[in-house]
Amino acid sequence: MHIRKISMILAFSFILSAASVAFAQETKTTGENVSGLSVKAKSAVLMEPSTGKIVYEFNPDEKLPPASVTKVMTLLLVYEALEQGKIGLDEIVTISEYAAGMGGSQVYLEPGEQQTVRDLIKCIAIPSANDAAVAMAEYVAGSEEAFVMSMNKRAEELGMQSTHFVNACGLDAEGHLTSAKDIAIMSKELINKYPEVLELTSIWMDSIVHKTARGESEFGLTNTNKLLKAYSGANGLKTGSTGKAGYCVSATAKRDDMMLIAVIMGSDSGPIRFNEARKLLDYGFANYTLSVGDPAGTDKGQIKVNKGELDSVKIVVKDQVNVLMDKGNHIELESQIDVLDSINAPVTAGTKVGEIIYLSDGKEAGRSDLVCADDVHKANIGHMVKKLSKRWFE
Repeated sequence: MHIRKISMILAFSFILSAASVAFAQETKTTGENVSGLSVKAKSAVLMEPSTGKIVYEFNPDEKLPPASVTKVMTLLLVYEALEQGKIGLDEIVTISEYAAGMGGSQVYLEPGEQQTVRDLIKCIAIPSANDAAVAMAEYVAGSEEAFVMSMNKRAEELGMQSTHFVNACGLDAEGHLTSAKDIAIMSKELINKYPEVLELTSIWMDSIVHKTARGESEFGLTNTNKLLKAYSGANGLKTGSTGKAGYCVSATAKRDDMMLIAVIMGSDSGPIRFNEARKLLDYGFANYTLSVGDPAGTDKGQIKVNKGELDSVKIVVKDQVNVLMDKGNHIELESQIDVLDSINAPVTAGTKVGEIIYLSDGKEAGRSDLVCADDVHKANIGHMVKKLSKRWFE
């Protein structure tokens, strides 16, 4: 009898264990995590970009075709080339036969047609034009192949461990893969470094002028991101869909001072893609808030300068610190300063002399360097005599 009871207990334990495993597997395939949020997609990520904190993820590292969401990286490299002075917005790009031959989403550029960099960027950002993306890739790097090498190098620099690009536009190709987490990372980099891109990605309708041998004709551009018309605060960023990728989006929205990035990969339809992105954004705005530290350049007093033309120099906050907080446990940030007693001349503006540390409920939540605001040259004999004379008479 005793042995029979033990057997029954073991059998019951096995049933419970199997049920637990089955439940865990069911939860995973329906896209749920500890938040209880269910997402109809192959993978998904919700990130706050100023901190880089991920507040929801489902299969975040699964390698999947990204379709035209690829163009987030294409835009990042184009904006970096602009910043570095390699290209200019008003420069003229002559469209190659290869770029004009791109299928899928396009603005029907023709071989030999000329467009400005400015307008081609607009064609990438608003209607997600493959021909414009490849034309810009060729213009920046000389060829799409060279541009793709730069895309993969930049992905590696950003820590995008699940990414390999094969082209600049996102058309299905063997080995052209990334992940929801990596898309969030490159989206964060783009909007943090070049927030002006959101001025383009938030445009609903615009136009360009085709300039060909047959003359000029206006061509309308309509944004592929339907959230712009359906979600409060939506301002970008990139959609994509192909046969292999399904329906994808990296959706950005801003309310008050907080921006969010919702990445959806592998949805079954366009409406589902946008609905699931909306669901993630709603979750983020409902449950999180952004606490902001002192802005960059905030005056934090002075530090003594030894043997300098000046006796002291102003110190300022180098970078603003943002802290993402759960609304249910929101505690105001406190700060404390740790700074050197003095610094020896010569002093260069930007020299680190301390740190400002932000605390939440007594625990460190972030920190920023404190730096010298100005140069201070080393005092020469004349300056030293003046200082000694001033001190003497005082």
